[in-house]
Amino acid sequence: MTAVSKYRYWLPLLPLLALLAGVYWLDKQVQQEIAVAAGNQRHDPDGIMDNFHATKMDLQGVPRFLLSATQMRHYPDHDTTELDFPRVTMLSSERPPLYVNGNRGNVSSRGDEVLFHENVVVRRDAGGDQSAMTLKTEYLRVLPNQDWVNTDRPVTMFNLNTTVHAIGLEMDNKARTMKLLSQVRSEHHVK
Repeated sequence: MTAVSKYRYWLPLLPLLALLAGVYWLDKQVQQEIAVAAGNQRHDPDGIMDNFHATKMDLQGVPRFLLSATQMRHYPDHDTTELDFPRVTMLSSERPPLYVNGNRGNVSSRGDEVLFHENVVVRRDAGGDQSAMTLKTEYLRVLPNQDWVNTDRPVTMFNLNTTVHAIGLEMDNKARTMKLLSQVRSEHHVK
């Protein structure tokens, strides 16, 4: 048997070996792309700010609402912002300020919506024909540009000598209206 005849038996395996090498190379390329994609889906903040304060002005340069938090974190993967102990103050020359604070919060990517979670307190000072009011809930959605707040959770409102319990609330601070959505109970306390 000559050397050429020995290699003649291995010759049909060369395309198969080339195919296996190509499959191995393609698999490595796909695995690298999957690893890169998984790395891009990490939920790490790209910005952290302690003692965060922001002010939005109206067209005349007058402060319209204030947003502050003990810490703000922005996450680029979802373009979301998380807040620790957030506080929003909605200001107007025509009505008393509205103060909202809670333990945690989220700001939408456009900045037009702030969600408050855990121990949420809304406070409005007395002004005009309205008395001071305090409202407590565990979740509240605030649209500062529209002077609007709402929730679908239980709320308790304290106003003068009255305590009101309800499920759900819609409050239009601009129109000075409040709508309690269901299971409304009121207690009047005589002093």
